Amino acid sequence: MSRIGRLPVTIEPGIEVRASEGEVSVTGPKGTITRRLSPRITINVGEGQVVFERPGNSKQDKALHGTVRAVVANMVEGVVKGFEKKLEIHGVGYRARLTGRTVDLSVGKVRPCVYELPEGIEVTIDKNTILTVKGIDKELVGQVAAELRHFHPPEPYLGKGVRYVGEHVRRKAGKTVG
Repeated sequence: MSRIGRLPVTIEPGIEVRASEGEVSVTGPKGTITRRLSPRITINVGEGQVVFERPGNSKQDKALHGTVRAVVANMVEGVVKGFEKKLEIHGVGYRARLTGRTVDLSVGKVRPCVYELPEGIEVTIDKNTILTVKGIDKELVGQVAAELRHFHPPEPYLGKGVRYVGEHVRRKAGKTVG
Protein backbone atom coordinates (compact mmCIF):
# COMPACT_ATOMS: atom_id res chain seq x y z
CA MET A 1 0.00 0.00 0.00
CA SER A 2 1.17 3.55 -0.70
CA ARG A 3 3.00 5.07 2.24
CA ILE A 4 1.50 8.49 1.61
CA GLY A 5 -1.93 7.31 0.43
CA ARG A 6 -2.66 5.18 3.47
CA LEU A 7 -2.22 8.10 5.89
CA PRO A 8 -5.54 9.76 6.77
CA VAL A 9 -5.93 13.53 6.49
CA THR A 10 -7.08 14.98 9.80
CA ILE A 11 -9.87 17.53 9.71
CA GLU A 12 -9.85 20.23 12.37
CA PRO A 13 -13.11 21.63 13.77
CA GLY A 14 -14.52 24.34 11.53
CA ILE A 15 -13.44 22.62 8.30
CA GLU A 16 -15.97 20.88 6.07
CA VAL A 17 -14.93 18.29 3.49
CA ARG A 18 -17.41 16.95 0.94
CA ALA A 19 -16.56 14.22 -1.56
CA SER A 20 -18.69 12.95 -4.43
CA GLU A 21 -18.01 11.20 -7.76
CA GLY A 22 -14.45 12.41 -8.37
CA GLU A 23 -14.99 15.88 -6.90
CA VAL A 24 -13.77 17.17 -3.53
CA SER A 25 -14.81 20.42 -1.89
CA VAL A 26 -13.08 21.80 1.22
CA THR A 27 -14.48 24.79 3.13
CA GLY A 28 -12.62 26.55 5.93
CA PRO A 29 -12.00 29.96 7.48
CA LYS A 30 -10.03 31.29 4.46
CA GLY A 31 -12.45 30.13 1.75
CA THR A 32 -13.57 27.19 -0.37
CA ILE A 33 -11.62 25.05 -2.82
CA THR A 34 -13.27 22.60 -5.20
CA ARG A 35 -11.26 20.24 -7.37
CA ARG A 36 -11.97 17.32 -9.67
CA LEU A 37 -9.86 14.28 -8.84
CA SER A 38 -9.60 10.77 -10.22
CA PRO A 39 -12.81 8.78 -9.62
CA ARG A 40 -10.72 5.59 -9.30
CA ILE A 41 -9.71 6.53 -5.73
CA THR A 42 -12.49 6.23 -3.15
CA ILE A 43 -12.60 9.11 -0.68
CA ASN A 44 -14.33 8.40 2.65
CA VAL A 45 -15.04 11.36 4.91
CA GLY A 46 -15.42 10.23 8.51
CA GLU A 47 -15.33 11.80 11.94
CA GLY A 48 -12.32 14.10 11.98
CA GLN A 49 -10.45 12.45 9.11
CA VAL A 50 -10.50 11.62 5.41
CA VAL A 51 -9.41 8.12 4.31
CA PHE A 52 -8.40 7.13 0.76
CA GLU A 53 -8.79 3.65 -0.78
CA ARG A 54 -7.63 2.36 -4.16
CA PRO A 55 -9.34 -0.38 -6.20
CA GLY A 56 -6.26 -2.48 -6.97
CA ASN A 57 -2.49 -2.69 -6.98
CA SER A 58 -1.77 -1.52 -10.50
CA LYS A 59 1.01 1.00 -11.00
CA GLN A 60 -1.48 3.73 -11.94
CA ASP A 61 -3.65 3.08 -8.89
CA LYS A 62 -0.64 3.25 -6.58
CA ALA A 63 0.46 6.55 -8.10
CA LEU A 64 -3.02 8.07 -7.91
CA HIS A 65 -3.47 6.92 -4.31
CA GLY A 66 -0.63 9.09 -2.96
CA THR A 67 -1.31 11.96 -5.34
CA VAL A 68 -5.00 12.30 -4.44
CA ARG A 69 -4.16 12.16 -0.73
CA ALA A 70 -1.48 14.86 -1.10
CA VAL A 71 -3.80 17.13 -3.10
CA VAL A 72 -6.59 16.86 -0.51
CA ALA A 73 -4.11 17.47 2.34
CA ASN A 74 -2.90 20.63 0.55
CA MET A 75 -6.51 21.77 0.09
CA VAL A 76 -7.18 21.36 3.82
CA GLU A 77 -3.96 23.19 4.72
CA GLY A 78 -4.80 25.96 2.25
CA VAL A 79 -8.21 26.78 3.73
CA VAL A 80 -6.69 26.83 7.24
CA LYS A 81 -3.29 28.56 6.81
CA GLY A 82 -2.98 29.51 3.14
CA PHE A 83 0.17 29.41 1.02
CA GLU A 84 2.68 32.05 0.01
CA LYS A 85 5.74 32.41 -2.21
CA LYS A 86 8.15 35.32 -2.07
CA LEU A 87 10.00 36.74 -5.07
CA GLU A 88 12.74 39.35 -5.11
CA ILE A 89 13.83 41.60 -7.96
CA HIS A 90 17.55 42.31 -8.47
CA GLY A 91 18.86 44.97 -10.83
CA VAL A 92 19.39 48.70 -11.04
CA GLY A 93 16.08 50.37 -11.79
CA TYR A 94 14.15 47.09 -11.61
CA ARG A 95 10.92 47.40 -9.61
CA ALA A 96 7.33 46.23 -9.31
CA ARG A 97 4.12 48.19 -8.90
CA LEU A 98 0.63 46.98 -8.02
CA THR A 99 -2.32 48.78 -9.60
CA GLY A 100 -5.66 47.18 -8.77
CA ARG A 101 -5.49 43.53 -9.87
CA THR A 102 -2.44 43.94 -12.12
CA VAL A 103 1.26 43.74 -11.36
CA ASP A 104 3.54 45.97 -13.46
CA LEU A 105 7.16 44.82 -13.56
CA SER A 106 9.89 47.13 -14.83
CA VAL A 107 12.72 44.67 -15.45
CA GLY A 108 14.83 46.11 -18.24
CA LYS A 109 12.41 45.52 -21.10
CA VAL A 110 11.31 48.19 -23.56
CA ARG A 111 7.73 47.97 -22.29
CA PRO A 112 6.68 47.22 -18.72
CA CYS A 113 5.57 43.64 -18.14
CA VAL A 114 1.91 43.61 -17.06
CA TYR A 115 0.41 40.58 -15.31
CA GLU A 116 -3.30 40.28 -14.52
CA LEU A 117 -3.85 38.40 -11.23
CA PRO A 118 -6.28 35.47 -11.27
CA GLU A 119 -9.13 35.19 -8.75
CA GLY A 120 -8.07 33.92 -5.34
CA ILE A 121 -4.53 35.33 -5.51
CA GLU A 122 -3.25 38.37 -3.62
CA VAL A 123 0.11 40.06 -4.17
CA THR A 124 1.80 42.50 -1.83
CA ILE A 125 4.92 44.47 -2.69
CA ASP A 126 7.52 45.64 -0.15
CA LYS A 127 10.25 48.17 -0.98
CA ASN A 128 9.31 47.94 -4.71
CA THR A 129 11.45 44.78 -5.05
CA ILE A 130 9.94 42.03 -2.86
CA LEU A 131 6.71 40.43 -4.05
CA THR A 132 4.65 38.11 -1.84
CA VAL A 133 2.13 35.90 -3.65
CA LYS A 134 -0.61 34.56 -1.32
CA GLY A 135 -3.61 32.31 -1.80
CA ILE A 136 -5.39 29.18 -0.61
CA ASP A 137 -4.64 27.05 -3.70
CA LYS A 138 -1.05 25.77 -3.56
CA GLU A 139 -0.91 24.97 -7.27
CA LEU A 140 -2.21 28.40 -8.31
CA VAL A 141 0.18 30.26 -5.96
CA GLY A 142 3.14 28.37 -7.43
CA GLN A 143 1.93 28.95 -11.00
CA VAL A 144 1.51 32.72 -10.51
CA ALA A 145 4.97 32.98 -8.89
CA ALA A 146 6.51 31.03 -11.78
CA GLU A 147 4.79 33.25 -14.37
CA LEU A 148 6.02 36.42 -12.64
CA ARG A 149 9.55 34.99 -12.51
CA HIS A 150 9.32 34.09 -16.20
CA PHE A 151 9.24 37.78 -17.23
CA HIS A 152 12.97 38.05 -16.45
CA PRO A 153 14.61 34.96 -14.88
CA PRO A 154 17.93 35.64 -13.14
CA GLU A 155 20.81 35.74 -15.58
CA PRO A 156 24.15 34.13 -14.71
CA TYR A 157 26.57 37.03 -15.33
CA LEU A 158 25.23 39.89 -13.22
CA GLY A 159 22.44 38.05 -11.37
CA LYS A 160 19.80 40.55 -12.49
CA GLY A 161 16.19 39.42 -12.73
CA VAL A 162 13.29 38.02 -10.73
CA ARG A 163 14.10 35.13 -8.38
CA TYR A 164 12.58 33.32 -5.44
CA VAL A 165 13.73 34.51 -2.01
CA GLY A 166 16.62 32.28 -1.01
CA GLU A 167 17.24 31.01 -4.55
CA HIS A 168 20.93 30.67 -5.32
CA VAL A 169 21.97 31.82 -8.80
CA ARG A 170 25.18 30.26 -10.08
CA ARG A 171 27.32 33.07 -11.42
CA LYS A 172 29.64 32.75 -14.41
CA ALA A 173 32.91 34.58 -14.82
CA GLY A 174 32.84 37.35 -17.37
CA LYS A 175 35.29 37.90 -20.17
CA THR A 176 38.95 38.21 -19.22
CA VAL A 177 41.70 40.05 -21.01
CA GLY A 178 44.33 37.56 -22.07
